[in-house]
Amino acid sequence: MRDFLRRHPWAAVLLTVANVVLLTGAVALLIAILTSDWGFAAGRPDAAAAASQAVPANGSALLGAAIAVAGSAIGAGIAVAYTGAAALAAMSERPELFGRAMVVVGLAEGIAIYGLIVAIILVGKA
Repeated sequence: MRDFLRRHPWAAVLLTVANVVLLTGAVALLIAILTSDWGFAAGRPDAAAAASQAVPANGSALLGAAIAVAGSAIGAGIAVAYTGAAALAAMSERPELFGRAMVVVGLAEGIAIYGLIVAIILVGKA
């Protein structure tokens, strides 16, 4: 990647702009989720009371589940990147280390499973 960015300096600017656009969109979506009433209370005489009782608990649980899955998936991706690279480097020198290396990579993937379990528990309680 570093060599690619040296050969094409405009790509770094393009990647930075794309990251800023994605971050801005994610923040705007988060603000929209946290401030909307989801239409559950529309048409009721006590719309403010219904919105304050039912929506935040359900929406917060789902938002927490999404954060749990996203965080664990990002963490697992980072862990698999490092352990996978190290496993391939070790296997290139000693092929008999395949089993041990795959166990370490599998443990790194387990991080995503933990986030998924937390999300299932949160959605079940919502």
